[in-house]
Amino acid sequence: MKYRKFGQLDWKVSALGFGAMRLPTIGGDSSKIEEPHAIKMIRYAIDHGVNYVDTAYPYHQGQSEYLVGKALKDGYREKVRLATKMPSWLVEKYEDFDKYLNEQLEKLDTNHIDYYLLHGLNKGRWPKLKELGVFEWAEKAKADGRIKYLGFSFHDDYELFEKILEDSENFTFCQIQYNYMDTEYQAGVKGLKLAAKKGLAVVIMEPIKGGKLAVTPPKDVQAVWDKAEKKRKPAEWALQWVWNHPEVSVVLSGMSEMRHVEENVEYAGRSGPGTLTDTELSLIKEAKQAYLNLGFVGCTACRYCMPCPQGVAIPEILGLYNEYYMSGQNPEIKEKYWEKITLETHSTNCVSCGVCEEQCPQELPIRKFMGETARMFPKPE
Repeated sequence: MKYRKFGQLDWKVSALGFGAMRLPTIGGDSSKIEEPHAIKMIRYAIDHGVNYVDTAYPYHQGQSEYLVGKALKDGYREKVRLATKMPSWLVEKYEDFDKYLNEQLEKLDTNHIDYYLLHGLNKGRWPKLKELGVFEWAEKAKADGRIKYLGFSFHDDYELFEKILEDSENFTFCQIQYNYMDTEYQAGVKGLKLAAKKGLAVVIMEPIKGGKLAVTPPKDVQAVWDKAEKKRKPAEWALQWVWNHPEVSVVLSGMSEMRHVEENVEYAGRSGPGTLTDTELSLIKEAKQAYLNLGFVGCTACRYCMPCPQGVAIPEILGLYNEYYMSGQNPEIKEKYWEKITLETHSTNCVSCGVCEEQCPQELPIRKFMGETARMFPKPE
């Protein structure tokens, strides 16, 4: 495992962090984590040098923190630094800060959180948290030992990110979305460099765009990778591109199979700033353009849009929409659609209420996509 500087702290973080948002589940129900397998995966990662484990209040419908707490039994808690996130959208009054932190400490079965994040800051949540006195509260929580360091995760535009960093003296680290498809999206490369310049550690989420940059690529993209002298799997191209940035502290990967853990640990072992050649960086730019030419949809399958009030299977439908275009509009995807989507969960049930778009961290026009998929995948006769 390779290790990297974590902002201004006298501590080095593993290049790979374990993100507990996409753990293996039973029967496709995100609230039913396959516990023995998930615990084995987390402990394998730690045994192979991972020292940063990240979870959050809403992950797996509130079950992720319980699972992480179990995985960190038997001496594993002392081997890692633990990160979790305050559910910012649920905070209505000052007392809620303590309410949710104490609940999380209980779920994780620990007496402190090493890295505590204000989850998903955006234009609506940030002013409200400041007005409620989040910084004053955080100082008290640090003083009594319940949290060690305060940070935030971010899903909005660069201008707001810049404004939040005006208060950078209150934050030790930040978490942003960054991958080779999203260099100018949300905080983007400008945000990455600004945060590092201000001395914050930068934690990267969605390095593989919710797994979309790891699957078997369209032939146009594969043709780009085939030109590379050094062969890599698509997931490694995506991860090495992020690790190539010296400003990056740790890259989170939401792993759902032991194979993912084993491969990502291996990739991290050969990572480092400046390891990609100019030729390889040019190939990645070419692959990005090939994806864009095909009509790449930026859904990361985070499931923040769920549950849909009308029962529409939004992430699954967007995944199939993406797959249809990435495959060159292969008609077999239409057959696959009806193997996975029922009449009850089909996009024709969308009433354009917009609840999903309010929750989507990618700010996707989900209602538009639902209308397109309703026409693209009509109900079978």
